[in-house]
Amino acid sequence: MTATTKFLFFASMDVEPEKEALFNEVYDTEHVPSLMEVPGVISVQRFTTEPLVLGIAGENKPVSTDGIPKHTAIYEIESPAVLTSPEWAAAIESGRWPEEVRPFTKNRRHVLRKVLKGD
Repeated sequence: MTATTKFLFFASMDVEPEKEALFNEVYDTEHVPSLMEVPGVISVQRFTTEPLVLGIAGENKPVSTDGIPKHTAIYEIESPAVLTSPEWAAAIESGRWPEEVRPFTKNRRHVLRKVLKGD
């Protein structure tokens, strides 16, 4: 995260297993590059959910990830207005994403978080 980041937008989802390879290819080669051209988008990173064991109160405890989407992209953005801009709208509808990928996604979650900075 950059020192100037004010907002993080999380886009999380699952994808049908038979479309996983296409999902990753299109996300990396088309979707992210297109969204990086949108004014106000600072960076994008992609993540996958992994099994979690956490040490709490002197013992290791598994943490359930049931219902949590497998894939998450975190977008550093300058303001919430980025997400309603004409440029954002055009970018999310470009390439193969809307026709070949989006219909095979599910369990979609979108969250906007404001970055709190300590003084």
